[in-house]
Amino acid sequence: MKSTIYLLIIVTMVISCSPTEKTKDQNPFLTEFDTPYGLPPFEKIETAHFLPAFEKGIEEQKAEIESITNGTDLVTFENTIEALEHSGAMLNRINGVFYNFRSSLSNEELQQVAQTLSPIMSAHADDILLNAKLFERVNTVYRNRESLSLNREQQTLLEKTYKRFVRGGALLEAAEQERLRAINEELSMLSLTYGDNLLAETNNFSLLIEDESELSGIPQAAIDAAAQAAADAGETGKWKFSLHSPSFNPVLTFADNRKLREYIHTAYFMRGDNDNEFDNKEIAAKIVALRVEKAQMLGYDTHAAFVLEETMAKTPETVQVFLNELMDAARPMSQLEAENLQKLIDSRGENFKLEPWDWAYYTEILRKEKFDLDESQLRPYFKLENVRDGIFELCNKLWGITFEERFDLPKYHADVQVFEVKSADGEHIGILYKDFFPRGGQKQGGAWMSSFREQSRRNGTLISPIVTTSYNFTPPGAGKPALLSWDEVRTMFHEMGHALHGLLSDVTYESLSGTNVPRDFVELPSQIMEHWASRPEMLAIYAKHYETGEVIPFELVEKIIESGTFNQGFTLTEFIAAALLDMDWHSLTDTGLRDVRDFEKAALEKAGLLPEIIVRYRTTYFNHIFVWGYSAGYYSYYWSEVLDSDAFELFKEKGVFDTETAAKFRENVLAK
Repeated sequence: MKSTIYLLIIVTMVISCSPTEKTKDQNPFLTEFDTPYGLPPFEKIETAHFLPAFEKGIEEQKAEIESITNGTDLVTFENTIEALEHSGAMLNRINGVFYNFRSSLSNEELQQVAQTLSPIMSAHADDILLNAKLFERVNTVYRNRESLSLNREQQTLLEKTYKRFVRGGALLEAAEQERLRAINEELSMLSLTYGDNLLAETNNFSLLIEDESELSGIPQAAIDAAAQAAADAGETGKWKFSLHSPSFNPVLTFADNRKLREYIHTAYFMRGDNDNEFDNKEIAAKIVALRVEKAQMLGYDTHAAFVLEETMAKTPETVQVFLNELMDAARPMSQLEAENLQKLIDSRGENFKLEPWDWAYYTEILRKEKFDLDESQLRPYFKLENVRDGIFELCNKLWGITFEERFDLPKYHADVQVFEVKSADGEHIGILYKDFFPRGGQKQGGAWMSSFREQSRRNGTLISPIVTTSYNFTPPGAGKPALLSWDEVRTMFHEMGHALHGLLSDVTYESLSGTNVPRDFVELPSQIMEHWASRPEMLAIYAKHYETGEVIPFELVEKIIESGTFNQGFTLTEFIAAALLDMDWHSLTDTGLRDVRDFEKAALEKAGLLPEIIVRYRTTYFNHIFVWGYSAGYYSYYWSEVLDSDAFELFKEKGVFDTETAAKFRENVLAK
């Protein structure tokens, strides 16, 4: 699946129990990291360290804010806006580690820490944004902005800072501010619980197969992985499947056993909707209702109106028109695809109606018939290391940057790879972590980019970025390297685009760095990278048979390109239906709690989604809009796709490795 960002929303949390003096003395967060490039000393970090670190970080930032507000000098951009921007450095340092641990190394202790501390950090954020003396200073600078001779970046920082306070409730009356604090605290807790519930629902599912005949059709690599998973669980001679994509996708796509496909598909789309302790229906309804109340308190009709004001689209009406036009174009395509799949089922003498758990299986059969192409032909040419190195070579061709694997630098898990990124003249740019495989029970699903530290400058000194990209790719099989599917290949290109946005950032202020851009612009750097994945010139570099070293044959390249628009009716409609569901939830104008199943059913019927297609994300497992900050923003992937398609046209015209075009893209998109 197209990777989902997977990157921007950092949930800040703290612990509130008293540490021992020994823990304080040994806490690596309480001083600057004494490591190469200021990397986190992962081997020294323990869960218990987050308590005193966050406590100290809050204390430090409060003192910094007090120093700003109590200043007696004339209010200036430097002693107010810039000083505020530089405050909280310790919290940022701790949070970068904590967020990434929560995403990639989650455990019960970290979840308990987050649950305990979420309201504390919510209150701390409100203490800043609702500080009347601080806002008075911010407002003074903002009112005088025309006379300050600020450069473009300073102007942007000032405007964003002012808006952050206003949108955070600085103009509200005292009673409304108290209610806003309560809403923010409850939202932080609900969002956290929603995400933990989804992780638990995903991890708690386990399907154990004892009869090998039930695995007919499933690729051997997936069968071997299932056998290993069973053996790891003490069930030698059996096969264990999960709801992590490398496990369940091969079942849905290749398993001849229809009941098996139905069982695992149903388990997947019912996550968070099983009326158990991990049910997300009531949580989602409460989140939506609180967002409506907050938006209207701040002067907006809907949460969507509040969110979209800060995007390229600007209004809910613009987004609705955009999505409906796409859906109107895609719906007939999906209808035709459904009819063709039903004809295929009938032609095989199989007496049943097409259902959602049949779609991927029969689409794969049809793909093979139409293009003489299936996944088993492609995987041998997509050895993970070859794809990775091919992307690195692409970056070198475009921008002259290099990636040197470092074995002497700290890393947060043994499986993670660490690379130093350097410029064409050998100067240090940043550090890139690559985390490729699932970690059962610890790692969230999907793929994403995030940062341990974002690029900035302080007193003229460059603070280099520390970026990580995380995936859930198919692990190596018995005696074989990790061989990727075509979708996984595109995902690696996609996330590398986000990583480049963070690595090649060239700004002064951290809050404006890298991926801190409007939601419907942030996918441009990631999605433009996907265009290179299928270019014949690029495939010749990285698509080499893992055994023979043979470059992928031209006829296979042609088939990849020819099949590029195959099944697009399905892909478009399942995605757009999710984006429309997001907009419907966040276009509500009252705070009544909705029945999630009824609301979702009505929304998808209105969207015109075929009954044979399940929406990409149901309400109960839609992490993007309830956890990751994509509320009223899921449309942004296709909005950005228009932008990236236009941008890549220039590369096609000038040459896909044209350095002049690449330099312009770096200067005008990645660096700013």
